[in-house]
Amino acid sequence: MIFKDYYKILGFETNKVSLDDIKIGFREQAKKYHPDLNEGSGRAEERFKDINEAYRILSNPASRRKYDRSWNANIGRKKNKEQNAKNINHSNSILGEIKNMFFGAKKEEEPKEKKIKTKSKPAVKGENIETAINVSIEEAFFGATKKISLRATDGKMKSFSVKIPAGIRSDEKIRLIGQGKKGENGGKNGDLLIQITIEKNKKFRLEGCNIYTDLKITPWEAALGARVSIEGIDGTETVYIQKGIQTGDKIKIQGKGYKDGKGGRGDLIANIKIMVPKKLTQEEIQIYEKLKEISSYNPR
Repeated sequence: MIFKDYYKILGFETNKVSLDDIKIGFREQAKKYHPDLNEGSGRAEERFKDINEAYRILSNPASRRKYDRSWNANIGRKKNKEQNAKNINHSNSILGEIKNMFFGAKKEEEPKEKKIKTKSKPAVKGENIETAINVSIEEAFFGATKKISLRATDGKMKSFSVKIPAGIRSDEKIRLIGQGKKGENGGKNGDLLIQITIEKNKKFRLEGCNIYTDLKITPWEAALGARVSIEGIDGTETVYIQKGIQTGDKIKIQGKGYKDGKGGRGDLIANIKIMVPKKLTQEEIQIYEKLKEISSYNPR
């Protein structure tokens, strides 16, 4: 039976990681190998199954303790032997340096032919790193500061403070210069690119530059007309309900939507929902029964 290194599957070289690290490692690997982003790749599908299996085992303290015993037997001891070998080589190197200090080092014979000068390697800029974060409509509209944590190439977690500019659009990217992978041969570091996704919520929905919301009204307000208040993203507006308005009708409040990036704004669009009370008083029941008797209206 092949032993699976769940820690390596989630991007770790050791089992000395916290539960928070495991959650972050799972999100990173799941995003990278998700079948929707790797259509037709059988290898990505199998890797995605291993990632979910690794998270299920390591996120549970009891199953993780049991797995760690097998991990130490199959992998941990081997890593310890390799580390001990490195330590011995390092000690021998230091001992050699001490001998050279006191007894002198043997001089190597210089080659008769002149050494050929090698050309210096060209500087190579480091690769960019891309990630994504979700923000609410309110955070995107007013601007906000978000903190994110990513795993660096050395396996350690690194935190970043990301300033979300007011009016940013969904799928736009924020660039943090020099926060990507390290350059080679003196080259500049790559950048960190953060893609923004604006989330919908129960109150507001963003479509283009327009913000949609639901406006709930009573049956009598719908039948008789009324002036009601509606909450927008940056304040309360008063709108007029026309007589006979229906569920699904829309009221547009111009210039109260999302920022369009040109100094203007889209519209706030209220979707009408006529709400019927679930509980009625005896007097209200009598009024509805009277209305039923005298009204000739039939919507069917």
